[in-house]
Amino acid sequence: MIVAFSVSPVGAGEDVGEYVADAVRVVRESGLPNRTDAMFTSIEGEWDEVMDVIKRAVAAVEARCGRVSLVLKADIRPGVTNGLTSKVETVERYLSEG
Repeated sequence: MIVAFSVSPVGAGEDVGEYVADAVRVVRESGLPNRTDAMFTSIEGEWDEVMDVIKRAVAAVEARCGRVSLVLKADIRPGVTNGLTSKVETVERYLSEG
């Protein structure tokens, strides 16, 4: 499964990059395939391991700010691996064809 998620502190003002970095650090240290862009961090793995990492990422932000906003979007497709890369490669292939 792939889960794209965004975790943000609530009430911390406009500059939340330091808080978000705490969450992304948890994801990167997990060892699971992941990618971060301007809006979301995507992580790939089995249900329990992905949700555990997201829970710990939220806890990292919550430790510094009492209120946290979490947005999740999941692609649940058993048996698929390397989806973070292969899905993008498929789109790029179609774009290059015309």
